[in-house]
Amino acid sequence: MQKMAEPLGLRDECGEGTLGAPALAGSCLADNRLNLDVYPDGCRRFLQLFKQQQGEVVQVEFLRLSSNDCLLDTTLGSLPHLKHLKSMVLKGGHARDEFGSCQHGSLTSLPPDFGNLRCLTHLDLSFNRFSILPSCILHLPSLSVLLVSHNSLVTLPEDFGRLSKLTFFSAMKNQLKDLPQSIGELSMLQDLDLSENALELLPEEVGNLHNCTELDLSGNRLLSIPDSLANMKSLRRLHLHSNLLVTVPASLASLPNLSRLDLQNNCLRAIPAEIQALPFVHVRGNPLGETEPSPQADKSSTRRLRRLFLASGEGSFTVTSEGCRVVLACGIHFYFPPGAASDPLRIYFRSLTPDPQWVKLRHHDVLLSRVLELQPHGLQFQQEVQIWMPYISPQTPHQHEVVVRTFSGQSWSDLKTRVKRNRKSKKCVAHCCVLHFSWFLVVSRLVQNECKVPAEGTLLFSSVDPNIKVIFPAGVTKEPRHVKLQVLPVSAEEIQEITANAECRASPLLYLSQDSTVDFLKPVRIQLPLPSGVTGLNLDRSRLHILHGDLEGQTWNDITSEVVLEFTHLYAVFEVTHFSWYWLWYTTKTYIGGIAKKVYERLRLYQVNFIALQRKRDPEQVLLQCVPKHKVDPVLKKLQDRYRGPEPSDMVEMFEGEQFFAAFERGISIDMDRPDCVDGRLSFIFYSHLKNMKEIYVTSPVDRKGQAVKGQVSFYRGAVPDSIPEDASRRRKGPDSLWLATLPIKLPQLKPRWDENPGPLCGFSFPPLNLGNAETGYLTQANLLSIARRVGADWQSIGLNLGLTYQQIERIGYNNREDLNKQILDMLFSWAQQNSEDPDCVSKLITAVKESGRQDIADEIEAIIELGRQKYSESIRRVGLEQESSTEDSAIAM
Repeated sequence: MQKMAEPLGLRDECGEGTLGAPALAGSCLADNRLNLDVYPDGCRRFLQLFKQQQGEVVQVEFLRLSSNDCLLDTTLGSLPHLKHLKSMVLKGGHARDEFGSCQHGSLTSLPPDFGNLRCLTHLDLSFNRFSILPSCILHLPSLSVLLVSHNSLVTLPEDFGRLSKLTFFSAMKNQLKDLPQSIGELSMLQDLDLSENALELLPEEVGNLHNCTELDLSGNRLLSIPDSLANMKSLRRLHLHSNLLVTVPASLASLPNLSRLDLQNNCLRAIPAEIQALPFVHVRGNPLGETEPSPQADKSSTRRLRRLFLASGEGSFTVTSEGCRVVLACGIHFYFPPGAASDPLRIYFRSLTPDPQWVKLRHHDVLLSRVLELQPHGLQFQQEVQIWMPYISPQTPHQHEVVVRTFSGQSWSDLKTRVKRNRKSKKCVAHCCVLHFSWFLVVSRLVQNECKVPAEGTLLFSSVDPNIKVIFPAGVTKEPRHVKLQVLPVSAEEIQEITANAECRASPLLYLSQDSTVDFLKPVRIQLPLPSGVTGLNLDRSRLHILHGDLEGQTWNDITSEVVLEFTHLYAVFEVTHFSWYWLWYTTKTYIGGIAKKVYERLRLYQVNFIALQRKRDPEQVLLQCVPKHKVDPVLKKLQDRYRGPEPSDMVEMFEGEQFFAAFERGISIDMDRPDCVDGRLSFIFYSHLKNMKEIYVTSPVDRKGQAVKGQVSFYRGAVPDSIPEDASRRRKGPDSLWLATLPIKLPQLKPRWDENPGPLCGFSFPPLNLGNAETGYLTQANLLSIARRVGADWQSIGLNLGLTYQQIERIGYNNREDLNKQILDMLFSWAQQNSEDPDCVSKLITAVKESGRQDIADEIEAIIELGRQKYSESIRRVGLEQESSTEDSAIAM
């Protein structure tokens, strides 16, 4: 049997790290294939092959490269020389992050001369970072298969129909909001996959795809589909599940070849009888799912709850007596049942950054979300309103439980909470029911077991460690009391590491509380397991200590001599009359209270590192973040493609909810007017499960035209929180004790900038601009210039999200070719000039940059607007108009 030829690039016959000439000879070239995406250094191998044997490589017809390869940009320039290419795969997803998810490749564009590959019939660009389909693709005359799934496409070119030979097109998992009318010109198209996008409407021209056999539109936001789909006579499978469809045309039933119609998980009020009669239709997950009612049928039978999907810029919605379901852009869901509100009611909401002076966390609590404020406060609904809040999954699920916590105006309390984890997305949500609105957040607390103690007594044990029991004898109380039990397991390794003593051991920490201030009438019996490695057979009673801690864990008293200790083979049993912290220790140390206090404090501390990275494209953009030690490597791995900087700081320890500051020093400064800037320093609050990250722009008063600036950023502790132990607070006194870490920041030598050229805007001339209004704050021409400096290569994506058409973007690019700065200015100021009268133009700009992945620019704009609001309020207050303004607002509201 003849041996099958191996594809070029799949073996190294030299036995070395590079491919030599023998590997390119003979049968390896017979298939004209290069499958190099299986190698982590596939691009390096290709470049070497191309250099050594270009004449043979240019004959290759099938090429596969990984777009996760760091040398891909260098390789792209060589690919148009492969004139015989029929199939090319430049796909990401070959690398995975720490959670096992595929990492997208680095491709955002293609060289223009890619359009010269006239033999190319198959092109796979999946799992990359395209926000716009490269125009060179439209010049590939033979292209029949195109895959751009798992990218960030927001639109397709208006002349997309030029790909007249296309038979298969997949753009699943993008951000497409609409389709060009020219899509109907793809007369040879057989398979079209547009699933999991953001489509709200389909053009009628889709019905012109007469040869299409499979159409997948699932997972979009379609409210309806055009009747023209009934013209797709070749259609066999139509996937419409997981949309927002409220109706479907009955004419779909006339499609002669249709064998599958999936309408599951929509909002169908009624399904036409012709559709319902089809044996292959799937309609589960719809509110009604019945055949279309006759005109005499009760109209109320077709009613269903409204669904509201709010965009990121919206801050309110209206609830009527009919009820509704509401989905916020941040993922929070509401369910208002019919009758919850008797009259139409306007609900206001906002997401707040948690303030430790207000959000009081208990010991060992972990904050898992931002604060959600819902107004009007205190108003009672007629029926319970359901809330689903997304949260970040905690690291210690066994000993902690997730609850929604609400603020009554005076204190925080925990709500009865159910949690759910999506198997596919791995996202977690916390569900609760409320009768009134206030402030809400999600926390992880120690698992809490509770019971009501009657006069006849009862038994309470821990679900974390069933060996821990509390026995209430008969007659322990006259009136029933509510008792809570929490347990914090402490491993022997933790004890030994903190105490540096291999002989120190301890039981789990037990915390007991009750709703009465009166001691129990009879002693309560507590059973604790003996510390690890200790049994009743080898027990030395002189080394065993029962410790009692106060509510804050500030003091730990040895009460061994005050209680009667009983022992079994595995347990210690003792009796108490009042509740607090209890801890069983086994050690030779005499002053055990001080050791326990130290260990308790360390159990509440997180080991963290600071990072300070600069964006590669714009070194003036600095990312600061405080990262828990175990997350540092994954975080840096995610950022390494876009940022560079020094190694993380040395490890330091911080409490949950502790404040710290970042100060730029040695010739580097920031905007002092930022709302989060205190005495020239950026303020942060450390929460272990939230992103303690800020991206800011730095400047230097030093003249950088002659030399670079070598500065630094230092991190300092802030005000000592109330919950920090007294000893830890005492150790932090003095200016030197507040310092945490210092990392270098280098600003390169300045080149002449476009905004220093003569003329108002580098050759552009516009009338003075003030976007917004005096009350909410203006964006001035100077502000826009500052923003333009930061946009960089993302200007096209931002322009499209601002509403500019693809043709306008291309025209701006062509008119200002070879000058990125002019392209940015032309796009931004042209849009600003056209929308200067729009009162919502600033919020639209913020939304556009967020959708383009530039949260840093959005933060900058919001900081400018917030400063404008503050200045406006101060000016009103100075002239004594604040009260008058409030009166007018109230009158308008009425």
